Amino acid sequence: MPRQSSIARLLQLSVLTQIVAAAAWAAWRWPVSPLQAVAGVALIVLLGPTVLAIEGVASAVVSRADGRIPAPTPWQLLRAWASESAHLFRAFWWRQPFRWRALDDHLDPRCAGRTGVVFVHGFMCNRGFWNSWMRKVRAQGHAYAAPNLEPAFGSIDAYAAIVEAAVQRIEQLTGRPPLVICHSMGGLAARAWWRAHGADRRLAGLVTIGSPHAGTWMGQFSQRENGRQMRLRSEWLRELAKAESRQALPATTCWYSNCDNIVFPAATAMLEGADNRYVPGVPHVALAFHPQVLEGTLDLLKRIDALRQGESVTAVAMENS
Repeated sequence: MPRQSSIARLLQLSVLTQIVAAAAWAAWRWPVSPLQAVAGVALIVLLGPTVLAIEGVASAVVSRADGRIPAPTPWQLLRAWASESAHLFRAFWWRQPFRWRALDDHLDPRCAGRTGVVFVHGFMCNRGFWNSWMRKVRAQGHAYAAPNLEPAFGSIDAYAAIVEAAVQRIEQLTGRPPLVICHSMGGLAARAWWRAHGADRRLAGLVTIGSPHAGTWMGQFSQRENGRQMRLRSEWLRELAKAESRQALPATTCWYSNCDNIVFPAATAMLEGADNRYVPGVPHVALAFHPQVLEGTLDLLKRIDALRQGESVTAVAMENS
């Protein structure tokens, strides 16, 4: 398991700063006006959800103009905002700043012979994003590795070596190519890894959840290198697609939604030739934990593993005949 996470430190600072600011405001204003004290605390705590609301409106406007995917209804947008606000506090106030080391990589030798998993997180995230997934995969008897992508604001190409190391760990333990499951920018990190190492690798499959395969409108606001690479029609993305025309990706499943508040227009999360699966009304982080996505992906893992087990039995039978 990684020993450090720069994103964890940034999120810890962010959470503690907001808590201290809220407490200081409340202590200052309560003797004068309890109403002012409560209102100020609410404004501080609701800063994140307010940003999410702005993102949701922008996503709806841009996606409606794009026209390739059905535009979200006002009710879908409202539900998506409420869901994403809840996930904001779970993921960015708790799991990733304080619980990212709660679950170690599962590299139990008893998982040998079964398809393992490599989890690849997205932008401004760390391995703690996958805590609930890791529990489920472990309970089903599969090995997994969940690296941190560092440096947090470097080139996506730099993450290829990190993904390669995780793939190697799972391959060496299980004797089988893993299933790579990615969220957001993680899908691009996996594609960058495939461009760098795919000629010498096999994968059981690739699953991307809300990944900006064709970039995202939100990318224009980032000055970080990996943020610029995720801009719509970026040169980096065009070169990545050219490489895949020469060396096709493994079997890929892409989950996407018309209420994604980070990756939009919604069609940018699809890949030509992939199994593109539409989940209406679900925002960006919540998409990774939606039952349809979670259960569908775990079912895919189960089917891949059963197929591999069947191939092994057939091979042994042929050797003994």
